[in-house]
Amino acid sequence: MGRSISATLAKALAYQLQRPAIVIAGEQALHRLIPVALRDSGQSRVIGRLLLNLYDGSAYPFDLTELRLLDLELFEDSLRVLMLDYSPEVNVHERVPNGTAIWQRLIALWAPAAVTK
Repeated sequence: MGRSISATLAKALAYQLQRPAIVIAGEQALHRLIPVALRDSGQSRVIGRLLLNLYDGSAYPFDLTELRLLDLELFEDSLRVLMLDYSPEVNVHERVPNGTAIWQRLIALWAPAAVTK
């Protein structure tokens, strides 16, 4: 039992040491994904719905199998943003300038039924 606690603590410490690099990579990926999400394409819909799900998962459900529709670079950036949001210090929309306005545009584009509720 002592070994499992030690292993768990070691993993937690390793994660904390990696966290700054995860945040940098995740924020860079987020900045690349937002313009894609604001376009009008199938991949844009997937990215937009993913970002909305990170914003409010109960209001904007997301089917993870849709990630299979993405090009590899967009898929990898999506994973970086998911890693960023694993232990969020702030909400995802707070990581970008004008985040609230951007997410309102995403809602209008990819969850219009939510706007009318």
